[in-house]
Amino acid sequence: MNKTIIVSNRLPLQVRIENDQIEVTPSVGGLATGLKSVHKEGNGLWVGWSGITEEELTPELETKISKAVTKAQCVSVNLTQRDLDHYYYGFSNRTLWPLFHYFIEYTEYNPESWEVYKSVNQKFADKVLEQVEEGDNIWIQDYQLLLVPGMVKAKRPDISIGFFNHIPFPSYEIFRTFPKRKELLEGMLGADLIGFHTYDYERHFLSSVKRILSLDVSFNKITYQNRIIKVDSFPMGIDYEKFENAALDHDKMAESEKSEIQKRLDQHLQNEEGIKMILSIDRMDYTKGIPNRIKAFEYFLRKYPQFQEKIRLIMLAVPSRSQVPQYQRLKQETDELVGRINGEYSTVSWTPIWYFYRALPFENLIDLYTSSDVALITPVRDGMNLVAKEYVATRTRKDGVLVLSEMAGASIEMNEALLINPFNFEEIADSIKQALEMPKAEQKQRMQALQNRVSRYSVKKWANEFMNSLDQVHKVYNVIEAEKVDKNVKALFIEKLRSDEKKIMFLDYDGTLVNFTNNPQDAKPDKELFSILENLHVIEHLKLVLISGRDKKTLNKWFGHTPYTLVSDHGVSMRIENEEWKTTERLKTDWMDDILPVLETFVDRTPGTLVEKKKYSLAWHYRNTDIELAEKRLVEIKTVLTSFISNTDLTLLEGNKVIEIKSSKVNKGRACSSLLNQFPSEHVFAFGDDWTDEFMFEELPERSETVKIGVQKTKARYYVKTVEEVRAFLKALAE
Repeated sequence: MNKTIIVSNRLPLQVRIENDQIEVTPSVGGLATGLKSVHKEGNGLWVGWSGITEEELTPELETKISKAVTKAQCVSVNLTQRDLDHYYYGFSNRTLWPLFHYFIEYTEYNPESWEVYKSVNQKFADKVLEQVEEGDNIWIQDYQLLLVPGMVKAKRPDISIGFFNHIPFPSYEIFRTFPKRKELLEGMLGADLIGFHTYDYERHFLSSVKRILSLDVSFNKITYQNRIIKVDSFPMGIDYEKFENAALDHDKMAESEKSEIQKRLDQHLQNEEGIKMILSIDRMDYTKGIPNRIKAFEYFLRKYPQFQEKIRLIMLAVPSRSQVPQYQRLKQETDELVGRINGEYSTVSWTPIWYFYRALPFENLIDLYTSSDVALITPVRDGMNLVAKEYVATRTRKDGVLVLSEMAGASIEMNEALLINPFNFEEIADSIKQALEMPKAEQKQRMQALQNRVSRYSVKKWANEFMNSLDQVHKVYNVIEAEKVDKNVKALFIEKLRSDEKKIMFLDYDGTLVNFTNNPQDAKPDKELFSILENLHVIEHLKLVLISGRDKKTLNKWFGHTPYTLVSDHGVSMRIENEEWKTTERLKTDWMDDILPVLETFVDRTPGTLVEKKKYSLAWHYRNTDIELAEKRLVEIKTVLTSFISNTDLTLLEGNKVIEIKSSKVNKGRACSSLLNQFPSEHVFAFGDDWTDEFMFEELPERSETVKIGVQKTKARYYVKTVEEVRAFLKALAE
């Protein structure tokens, strides 16, 4: 039975060593909960680090851990302390984390940490490759493993791979500053499906892919190494029922069953009539905007003094990465701010901020969620923020108000919250006042809408939707791959080429026999290509035809000394073997005088583009420019040219980063048909890569053996992925 392999930095287990004995307990984190349906309930396997370094292990302990994690459907990746220092604490948390959260000033790049990050990603990839079997799915999680998809795909291109990034993806302007930007993108593009929490992160990623790697992006699909990669947004949810049921049980508790924290909360709420609680829960992280929140709360107390002694901010900050200097400074700043504000505003019976720097067990979180009238969640940058969703799930009486930063990914789904800019103290203060004074009816209306949405898109649904989407992507990819050239197809071609019957082979040039170049004139034929063509030409009863969009002058310059049949300008002119060139159609060219100035204005406005003037057509090349600017110009240029050529015999053809204007009276299909009429052949072969070659595939006899270069929708019967594969195939046929 096929399985799903989940890959993350940590296993969904807590592994402890006590007196040479192993204690393994399940994790209770959101990811472990969300992937339970894929891991435990399905035929799943989880690959990750156990939390124990190699230095802590003896051979006996390693065996015990291996047995324990295997029993839990897991496989452990061994990491050394050096790995941990450079890969996790170093590159992941001192480089990628601040970069992806827009804190460029905190981003440190250390070449040694990068090398260790690569080597650890390879360890994860190797462990996955040991476990993977044909038909399996792989789902890789988060920024610690950005290179793993590419490493696995390189060894197992047949395997379906998904990747989900749980933190924001920064804008192109931020991401472009990073020295290893290409390597990170290429690693991620090993996946067949790449997921983000929001469309904004998806859009930023696609922009970086287009502008840094210059890849073709159509809507949310990327063509890379002749694979189709889908990019989509999947907002992560929570285990809604768990929080809702915990809150319902909490409401039914007898006094004797309540926790100490709940008793203290009850005591203050009863003793101080009319007081309201504002809740703030975060990890102690600079992305959470904690100092800004405290300053905004101070501004609120100053602007609206009538609320002094009537509200209390309960602030829970969970320790995080306390060995990192930025986090140490953040902790110090937070302590000082809380101390100063409490010192300034406290009275004998009232302290404005209750500040806890610790982690609390689940039942105490429920105490805080259910007792607080307002949740104040104001990160300056956050991938999702599940605390906001947890607060909503626990409000079983449909009351309470959520004040949420628009910089949190969750804000996209939670429009009924009071959305604020975390840098605007005025707006935060006014929103706190609005929340505290909001009528119960409005609270209920907003909370009901939030609960309906959050409960529908639970963490289980998030996981299932991602896996369903991965299945669909792989099915589409398999449909494309169904006619891939393999050894059986090669055998068929060779058998037909060896026959004594007449044969003809049509070969496109750019993108088929040679790779594209920034300057079209640089794509000259090389010695290897001449050798391949000569070996094909000497096959008995085979007529070899080079059919190109290139002009006659260029083809004559490159291939005039050869005996092959040449077709230029998509079929305008032909040179049959060693005869003179002949024009197949009498075409007007006076239209060029009107169109050329239009194209030149687009060249002026789009640096890096150029106009190629051929005898019978004009081509606007945009391979060497910013791809997003080119796409914008492409829409404009097509609109302008379409109006110019209406009611004429001109047509627009889109090729690989080129748009060409030519007569609609000629195309490669007509040229092929003309040659077949002159040279009837029992066997017909054709190779091409772009839309101009689709005319050829469509017009050729049904029995023809047609080959498309690239993974795209095509009328060809077969396909190969690259120019290099075409050359290898033709070389094999010639031999």
